[in-house]
Amino acid sequence: MIESLPRREREIFEILCRGEATAAQVREQMKDPPSYSAVRTMLARLEAKGLASHKTVDQAYVYKSVPRPATVRDSALKQVVRTFFNGSAASAATALLGLTKSLSDDELEALQKAIDEAKERQS
Repeated sequence: MIESLPRREREIFEILCRGEATAAQVREQMKDPPSYSAVRTMLARLEAKGLASHKTVDQAYVYKSVPRPATVRDSALKQVVRTFFNGSAASAATALLGLTKSLSDDELEALQKAIDEAKERQS
């Protein structure tokens, strides 16, 4: 779902993932920010999509992302794999493993299990 957001909404969502912020604070953190009212409109859209919520603090709306770790993680990983690895999960996994100097026995077992499950899906 995150990958299908328009560029500006995704930028705002990523800002909210770093912490709570008012519309003005969100706007300050944006690259080439749109008008304040445009930011407020996009925040309302994120709320309507269930990706953000707000509370009122001293008569100001303070927004935050709605925790969806699995959804956000999966969406971000899909985007990284598409962008940097030409859609190849195997190439992405190989690159990630190259960043690690050593793996624990549990990690190696989990990787082997994932490989075995992938092989079964191919059959």
